[in-house]
Amino acid sequence: MSDITKKSTSRREFLKNTGRIAATSAFMAAAVPRMYAAESNTIKVALVGCGGRGTGAADNALSVKNGPMKLVAMGDVFENRLKSSYSNLKRRHADKVDVTEDHRFVGFDAYKKAMDCLGPGDVAIFATPPAFRWVHFTYAVKKRLNVFMEKPVTVDGPTSRRMFKLGKEATAKNLKVGVGLMSRHSRALQELQKRIQDGEIGDIILQRGYRMHGPAAFFRSLPKPPGISDLLYQIQRFHSFIWASGGNFSDFNIHIIDHLCWMKNAWPIKAQAVGGRHYRKSPEGITYVDQNFDTYSVEYTYADGSKFFMDGRCISGCTNIYSSYAHGTKGIAIVSKNGDCGRPSSTYRGQKMDKSNMIWQSNIRPEERNPYQNEWNDLMEAIRSDKPYNETENGVNTSLVTSLGRMAAHTGQETTYDQILNSDHEMAPGLDKFTMDSPAPLQPDADGRYPVPQPGIVKDREY
Repeated sequence: MSDITKKSTSRREFLKNTGRIAATSAFMAAAVPRMYAAESNTIKVALVGCGGRGTGAADNALSVKNGPMKLVAMGDVFENRLKSSYSNLKRRHADKVDVTEDHRFVGFDAYKKAMDCLGPGDVAIFATPPAFRWVHFTYAVKKRLNVFMEKPVTVDGPTSRRMFKLGKEATAKNLKVGVGLMSRHSRALQELQKRIQDGEIGDIILQRGYRMHGPAAFFRSLPKPPGISDLLYQIQRFHSFIWASGGNFSDFNIHIIDHLCWMKNAWPIKAQAVGGRHYRKSPEGITYVDQNFDTYSVEYTYADGSKFFMDGRCISGCTNIYSSYAHGTKGIAIVSKNGDCGRPSSTYRGQKMDKSNMIWQSNIRPEERNPYQNEWNDLMEAIRSDKPYNETENGVNTSLVTSLGRMAAHTGQETTYDQILNSDHEMAPGLDKFTMDSPAPLQPDADGRYPVPQPGIVKDREY
């Protein structure tokens, strides 16, 4: 494992440390409307998607201190993931995990069965591959459930339009919705964003984001082994397949893209990009079959003409860089020193990041240093206090802007925000009707290989 991977502030790292770090914030619970806590004041939680992300989100949910919560249902398409998640959560939160055998559901309809164990005002966690987000969110809004959904929340234009609409329906029903873009709950980045908006470094004219390290997670995949369907293989290794996750560009780079757009307080209107596939064979000489590029470099343009460059690379043996910066007319800011939102953030006069030029550096109280826990504390405080809280629109915009950069690289065309939003290419239509016997949205050729982007050849869609 590379040094940068060891140091990155990922959910995996926070999970390792949760036993040692007290990472919760105390919130005074206001009078609680009956809809949100029922007569017992206990909020029930259902987990849909029981992999590492889902388990981490449930752990954070059950660690909130501003009122009683209980995990009562779980669902996944993989029984082994559900069992592992249940064991880990039960060990950590024995008195808060009450998921009986008949409330552990496996299959493509597990999300419905898990949410049927809740009542209005309870909380559903969605941590499946993002392609399924609109399906699960539709059912949650129908049942008047509050939601926490992991990022990304969309991978293409049609599902983005669908999610924008669902977000408005959730607001109309006074539902609270959190999205797992934890940078916005980093107390350091919250202070930095305020300082930038107040003009501390002048007008932002350039931003730089980097996530460059060795292969990680399900970045690449070998041909499908026997004993598993194409559909389940693609869901299991979702980072390898654009329809399921947006590929590694969307999943890996979205946090930096999100927090730099937040610092600018704007969304890019267009992008041009390059990328390529370089090392596509395993040490045994077997060709990887995933759809990802090994390198991406995206130039985003804002409406005022300023630029944002996002570089991503998954190649071993290269220089590791995992950080982000904002350049203003009067100075520069280190947004994330290391990782998705790694402390400390800081600002400087001029463009040299010398200590003598430093204006400010973040200093966060220990109990508020975990942004993954902060986002749950903030969501639950809004639920119990019945405050307006809906991060859907921001989550969709961030996902869409990330997909915009990815599409520009995969097609080799300058692409606009409006073009991808209004695109008719839904990569996996009919996900709400999937069963274990459904064909996969992506079909392999005779050699077990899947379609890959061909910039300059396929220009109007990604594959």
